[in-house]
Amino acid sequence: MQKFQLELFLHIIGIGSASGLLLNGTNLYLVSDNSHILYDYSLTDKKLDKINIAPKGYDGPLENVPKKDKPDFEALTSFGEELYLFGSGSTAKRNTIVHVDGQSKKVYPPIDATDLYLAMQDFSEINAENFNIEAVAYDGNTWYVFNRGNGPKGQNGVFTMNGDINESMFQFIYNEVKLPLINGAPSSFTDAILIDDKLYFLATAEKTTSTYKDGEIAGTLIGRMDTESMEVEFTEIISNKNKFEGLTLYKKQGDKLEFLLCEDTDSDATESNIYKLTLEK
Repeated sequence: MQKFQLELFLHIIGIGSASGLLLNGTNLYLVSDNSHILYDYSLTDKKLDKINIAPKGYDGPLENVPKKDKPDFEALTSFGEELYLFGSGSTAKRNTIVHVDGQSKKVYPPIDATDLYLAMQDFSEINAENFNIEAVAYDGNTWYVFNRGNGPKGQNGVFTMNGDINESMFQFIYNEVKLPLINGAPSSFTDAILIDDKLYFLATAEKTTSTYKDGEIAGTLIGRMDTESMEVEFTEIISNKNKFEGLTLYKKQGDKLEFLLCEDTDSDATESNIYKLTLEK
């Protein structure tokens, strides 16, 4: 059993349905699964900026996008100052990867991931009904892409990929991952980050078997995997009521790790709670 402490860290007005976050210096970047905005919150100035990441020519709402039209950005990762946002791929309208320069705030032309996602489905034998990208970690050479097993077949797994994201050309390895139940409900990946040679991940449980429809929340766990063996080394339930969908490293001190987490409340409220999770060996 891991020692942990979970506490409220920050309350931000102006962001709803937070589905991913990333701390880069003193800037906390957040994505929402129902918006075309990359949110940039300064921890020093307590100021929220909004970066428009909508495709050229888009004339719909930037926030609170209707469910059938939303881009469903669920995964946020970086290398240096380069930020990458991944659509979940759970519908044809959710196949976009956005690349942003975190320093200049330049938004590059969107990457159409349709062919990449189809190749991933074919390679892993995950059909469209069970395909749902929820987490990506990147070390500058290798991408670790997590499929959330909240579809009918419960296919949690990790794609280990090497290649050029702009060309969508990769070499794949796929590992299926078994995760424990949370309060009797199957858990599935919601976010992950890379620390040294370990992948720390979140998984939530909802009482649903759909990658599209939300269900009753059963809780969230944190776990760790080794990047060589891809074996799960531990899991620990951290909440029986929260649906945490974002994970980033806040501080590392010896055997103690402090993470920041964001919560998707599946509502239209434009406010978000950020939590701090302290984990000790």
